[in-house]
Amino acid sequence: MMKDTIFSTLQKIGKSFMLPIAVLPIAGLLLGVGSTLTNPERSTFIKEGSFLFKLFGVLTDSGNIIFGLLPLLFAVAVALGLAKNSKEVAALSALIAYFVMNMAITSTIKNFMSLEDLQKTPGLLSNFLGFENTMNTSVLGGVVIGLIVSILHNKYYKIKLPEMLSFFAGTRFVPIISACVAIIVGILFAFVWPIIAQGIAALGTGIAGLGVVGTFLYGFILRALIPTGLHHVFYMPFWQTALGGSATVAGEHLVGAQNILFAQLANGDVISSDVARFYSGNYPIMMFGFPGAALAMYHTAFKENKEKVKGLLFSSSITSFLTGITEPLEFSFLFASPLLYFGIHCVLGGLSFAIVSLLNAGVGYTFSGGVLDFLIYGVIPGNERTHWIAVLAVGIVYAFLYYFVFKFMILKFKIATPGREENVKEIKLHTKADYLEQKAQKNEQTNTTTSTTNSEETLSAQILTGLGGLSNIQDIDNCATRLRVTLVSGDKLNEPLLKETGAAGVFLKGNNAQVIYGTKVSNIKTELEEYIQTIQGDETDAN
Repeated sequence: MMKDTIFSTLQKIGKSFMLPIAVLPIAGLLLGVGSTLTNPERSTFIKEGSFLFKLFGVLTDSGNIIFGLLPLLFAVAVALGLAKNSKEVAALSALIAYFVMNMAITSTIKNFMSLEDLQKTPGLLSNFLGFENTMNTSVLGGVVIGLIVSILHNKYYKIKLPEMLSFFAGTRFVPIISACVAIIVGILFAFVWPIIAQGIAALGTGIAGLGVVGTFLYGFILRALIPTGLHHVFYMPFWQTALGGSATVAGEHLVGAQNILFAQLANGDVISSDVARFYSGNYPIMMFGFPGAALAMYHTAFKENKEKVKGLLFSSSITSFLTGITEPLEFSFLFASPLLYFGIHCVLGGLSFAIVSLLNAGVGYTFSGGVLDFLIYGVIPGNERTHWIAVLAVGIVYAFLYYFVFKFMILKFKIATPGREENVKEIKLHTKADYLEQKAQKNEQTNTTTSTTNSEETLSAQILTGLGGLSNIQDIDNCATRLRVTLVSGDKLNEPLLKETGAAGVFLKGNNAQVIYGTKVSNIKTELEEYIQTIQGDETDAN
């Protein structure tokens, strides 16, 4: 039962990711193409300061902001997707909680921690969403807040408080409790995140001298850390410190893989595979592996869903191939199947780094492992310097490998990748008698329902009747004390019956009714909406 619950929750989380994931392909194209063409060190055909250069700069910034907001988008999406009702309240609460959490992290660092000590771990601190010297917990932080808010929302969105505090009851209580819990989460992150980051940095130190095994571990860990955002902490020491090697180029002693690689490029030297092993392995995955995986997901999607997911999978593949931005595809199956992500994808990622290193490939990059960087840092310098043909050969093999392995895993373990999400549908009953019999069986199974719930349904039923029935209602809303309802016909409103439900007064102007319940109206409105959804569902089943 616990396993089924966890699996079900992961599926729901994965499904909620689809909304922010849908915007990532276009953001990736804008960012990848724009950053490539506006980098003075590698853009040779667009003059710096020209109109095109400035235009591509705008495109770069426009794509970059979406990735900068990605953790926030995931926080809102997860809360929205997992909320049982009043989803707009859950989304707003997640937004509030995410900012509060980050402010708590920033303030905790400022008041209780040493900024100098934290800066000793490269990549740990960053400026994020206007917060200076904070810890960017990346998508993981957003998902954590989204999960917490959804749990709080589902538990408290109908909470009742004493009369004097009833204004803050129901859905209004959710952002309050979410903000309070976010403070605690932020404080915990501030103290726990540096420990995790230091451990990852130490892990990097440990694998630096393990040769080809270390290269495999580097590729595996790099892919595995993508969801946490701590991959920056992991790879930065290899790029910028002696962990990535040391060499003398043109008479200058250099340390760090990135510094050595660019010096060798500028000096016309053969690119050392010992330096480029921290880069070259990404190309087979991003240019070939992910498009192969996307094709497998398309072919295994349910027939009726293929058209719906084709656009997402195709555009994500193009983004990965051109720019090396893989988040749209990675997040589409990460939570649907951690086994597929960590057990297959990350292992294949590690093998890619190890294989191209053994083949002496020397293709680096500054942005990511897409075809744009591949041309600039592999093809243009020449195969005799970069051995880019070896990378291309491995990539072609990886396209088929990812396709067949993903297809086998998806079908074998019935993984809910895009287009394979379970659509829960009631079986259509053939006769009214069948419906009534099943309805009676359901009633027997729910006899343990509390009397409080029964009384809420009875009250909602009376209010609905007083408003003229379901067919007489166009819209339901509320303010601080009043239930505001737009009716089809105001003549059908039953004022005496509404007063029997506890209404202090009823105002009717045309087809617009206001029923005064006081500060408890928020819960009354929520319960009424849920009751309406229930009877609408029953009517659908009966048909």
